[in-house]
Amino acid sequence: MNKKILIIGSRGMLGQDMAKFLADFNLILWDQPEIDITDQNQINSKIKNLKPDIVINCAAYTDVDGCETNQDLAMQVNGSAVGYLAEITKKLDAILIHISTDYIFNGQNKDGYEEDSQEIGPLNIYGQSKLKGELLLQEKIDKYYLIRTSWLYGKNGKNFVETMLKLAQENDSLKVVNDQFGKPTLTIDLARQIRYILDNNLDFGSYHIINETQTGGISWYDFTRKIFELAEIKINLQPCTTAEFSRPAQRPAYSALINTKLPQLRNWQEALSEYLEKVK
Repeated sequence: MNKKILIIGSRGMLGQDMAKFLADFNLILWDQPEIDITDQNQINSKIKNLKPDIVINCAAYTDVDGCETNQDLAMQVNGSAVGYLAEITKKLDAILIHISTDYIFNGQNKDGYEEDSQEIGPLNIYGQSKLKGELLLQEKIDKYYLIRTSWLYGKNGKNFVETMLKLAQENDSLKVVNDQFGKPTLTIDLARQIRYILDNNLDFGSYHIINETQTGGISWYDFTRKIFELAEIKINLQPCTTAEFSRPAQRPAYSALINTKLPQLRNWQEALSEYLEKVK
């Protein structure tokens, strides 16, 4: 493929899988220190010189609790930087693909949220910063794919599955919240679906990409129980409420994304099973 694609955040969990699925393109892989996306001058000069056809922004400040104490940084990385990228890609007549989150929604809809849902209302700084990025993207450019996903895990970075496996080695019993519902998503499945969007020249706009679950999603407790079952780990696992497990950032009770535009991804249990087989 002769199209030039720039992946920003290329050393991250999604960025590495994205690079594998686009290996037949003319790929440029940037992360820190190649570019500081909070520096508009850097973005303008470096991307202008590169002249990519497509920019995929996999960079983000994803520490949800950390965002509460580093609000300015969160707003810069997840918000303002997206506006900078949108401006330069528009000048170059390039396509911008940006990754966002279920946490931009208000967490009150038990059935979940479709791509055009207006139930916006992030409960924490992370969600607010990602919403800022979405709004700047939509304001500044027309040729974009806004990809929302949730509960990401993959083999190239720190994630919930690895955290649970590690905690199981260190503890005889664990408590996990059973009143927050969403959809776990494997990074390779997300990357594959983004490739599908590009290959099929789908209409610009917003897309939800998640592994499928029952209506309304599953709880973190359900997710953990299946992790231990598939990994054949015996541990005393107990459900608890969010109120029992206090954290700096408020989490939405219901944040399941609903995909109405793309072929459905495989079931979350199948994806998790494959992941655990490969990391054993």
